[in-house]
Amino acid sequence: MRTYSFFLFFILCLALQGQVQDTVVLRFNEYLGYVKKYHPIAKQAELQIGVGQANLMKARGGFDPKIEVDYDQKKFKGTEYYDRLNTTFKIPTWYGIELKGNFEQNSGEYLNPAETLPPDGLYSAGMSMSLGQGLWINDRMATLKKAKYFRNQSKVDRDLLVNQILYEASLAYFDWLKAYNEALIYQHFLDNAKMRFEGIKRNASTGDIAAIDTVEAKIAMQSRALGLEQVKVGLMKQALVLSNFLWINEGIPMELQPNVIPETAIEAEIDITLEILGKPLDSFSIENHPKLKSLGYKIDGLRVEKQLKTNRLLPKIDVQYNFLTETPEYINSFETGQYKGGISFQLPLFLRKERGDLRLAKYKVQEAQYELDNAQIQIKNKILSVYRELESFESQNLMINEIVDNYTLLLNAEERKFSFGESSLFLINSRESKLIDAELKKIEVRNKYYMAKAKLFESLSVNPQNL
Repeated sequence: MRTYSFFLFFILCLALQGQVQDTVVLRFNEYLGYVKKYHPIAKQAELQIGVGQANLMKARGGFDPKIEVDYDQKKFKGTEYYDRLNTTFKIPTWYGIELKGNFEQNSGEYLNPAETLPPDGLYSAGMSMSLGQGLWINDRMATLKKAKYFRNQSKVDRDLLVNQILYEASLAYFDWLKAYNEALIYQHFLDNAKMRFEGIKRNASTGDIAAIDTVEAKIAMQSRALGLEQVKVGLMKQALVLSNFLWINEGIPMELQPNVIPETAIEAEIDITLEILGKPLDSFSIENHPKLKSLGYKIDGLRVEKQLKTNRLLPKIDVQYNFLTETPEYINSFETGQYKGGISFQLPLFLRKERGDLRLAKYKVQEAQYELDNAQIQIKNKILSVYRELESFESQNLMINEIVDNYTLLLNAEERKFSFGESSLFLINSRESKLIDAELKKIEVRNKYYMAKAKLFESLSVNPQNL
């Protein structure tokens, strides 16, 4: 497993930006590219297209030409009772019409007189047709229509599955980035606390300040070190969560190595990677949403089923007509006076089964329509909510940035006053604690802003094409 991990990160190094000593930056767009290409759920989503194509091929098979051969023979005690050969070539067509050609040849001592044919056999060519039930729509036609709708539905369902896994992967990356930034903050202030402690310890040794100040400086340093260890645990957990989305070819899961770090300057990258850049609220067309398209194709398929059930209220009227000839090589040998034909009629008296099926089909269409109507409202309101949330976080980011800047000014001023002997270490630590809280709040607000962008990506159900 470790070998595959090094292999993955060697590949990443070819395209990743920025190296600090032995660290490697895992960029957001490259990370999502690996998720889309290799994650099992993403691959499963691609199977939906194949399933749709396979169903369509299966449905088209109902219109394949067929060859049928029926051969019976009976001999007993030297007597040939019968020898029957019946071959048929059928071509199913649209609208319940079937073309067919036939050859029959019978012989034997005990044939039915109706089966007596010329010695060289008898040829026929004709058609059969449904005049009532099955004329405008039948099982073959309905199956093919539904298969086409299912194929289209499978494409948008694929986009929905890919969008969902990329959304979850994005959230994992943002949480990882948040934990990493928190670790950087604590590391920075720990370094400051160490420098301050060493300076105060030197001043205390020369008698410039009280020795008790070294204790307070050490407590502050230990507190920063404790905070750093705690966020390191969170960083490790988030790295493991992120590893759930990292796979390479042949279904091999990966484990994120400690020297891999996230991309910190990510704000401009998010919109481009998720393909939500330059999409204001008024430019969104809800009719093109993949979820609504999927439900629309579902309703189309149910309407085909409803048409089929409606058609079954009609009587079954099947007619057939076949020209007969002994010499099929001559076209003029097919005469209307020599034929085999027939008609069959069938109609249930109460049609209770057919009417029940039709009523159920209508209910299914209504149910799917209600689902579509509800989904339209939910999606519209969700997208509107996300846009409003993004606007709020943009304002919050400006405010928290100003707060951090002001706390930084206060801390710097307190440190200058301390250098002049006009302040105390307690006040410096207090100012610094407030600044740390503000920095962490800034990271939290920024992370929520990124997650809101991911929510917009998920609510729009985008399937990025540039990954």
